[in-house]
Amino acid sequence: MENLYGGIEAGGTSFVCAVGTASGRIVSETSFGTTSPVETIAHATDYFLEEIKKYPLKAIGIGSFGTIDIDPVSSNYGHIKATPKNTWENTDFVGIVARNLNIPVYFDTDVNLAALAEHCWGTGRGVNNLVYMTVGTGIGGGGIINGERLHGLIHPEMGHIRIPHDWNRDPFPGICPFHEDCLEGLASAPAIERRWEQSPETLPADHQAWLLEADYLAMGTVNLICIVSPELIVMGGGIMKQRQLFPMIRHRVQKLLNQYILMPEIIDNIDKYIVPPVFGDRTGVLGAIALASQSFL
Repeated sequence: MENLYGGIEAGGTSFVCAVGTASGRIVSETSFGTTSPVETIAHATDYFLEEIKKYPLKAIGIGSFGTIDIDPVSSNYGHIKATPKNTWENTDFVGIVARNLNIPVYFDTDVNLAALAEHCWGTGRGVNNLVYMTVGTGIGGGGIINGERLHGLIHPEMGHIRIPHDWNRDPFPGICPFHEDCLEGLASAPAIERRWEQSPETLPADHQAWLLEADYLAMGTVNLICIVSPELIVMGGGIMKQRQLFPMIRHRVQKLLNQYILMPEIIDNIDKYIVPPVFGDRTGVLGAIALASQSFL
């Protein structure tokens, strides 16, 4: 029997927990809403305590919203740090899970692990450099660069890049508690809801909200193309289930780049360059399983 690993995708709205193999096969899965740290982490560990009775798990990977401390030698390794979900600040996420389950626990951002899942088993298989963006409760981005997860001073915080804000067209000030009108502050699901006083799910596909959203996301995407030069961009999250956004974003990206980057991926094949995730809502938890299986040696 293949070795089995646990995965947790810790999102701002919901958690997904699963048990799976190093080949990406999921054998058990559950999901639940994100509430307080105590309640939510307890729900996750209770699930794995039951699964451990059936499956001898080797390790668990966690992909978390952030910011987070991913430095293994740091005294705060495994903690959630500054975050718009202020009740989660300074939560010892890894420590609680490791103490409750008594197995190795590995940690990274939810978006870095979504990028890892696409790299291992999805559209990005065989691609050495890719970016994964999620657009939902927050906006985040992760990357695989030269085949490795992107880390540096901390980890990528692509949702908090600054983009042009046309105050005449869009007088909405933004909702990010740290930066107001960064990309997340202008284009996340809560920003859309606050601006239009309507849930994004209830906005019709031809609503003017989506053209503005596509423009903001295209601006952010162009910044990432110019800085990271990825071979593939995967865009997931709840807002990207509005499939009408993809052709609008692609068109706007081409217009903004204005034939400055003369690569066929952008000029001729952009439909295959900016794409949705293969695994849908499972991308993050599959990445967490991949992290556990690759880290446990």
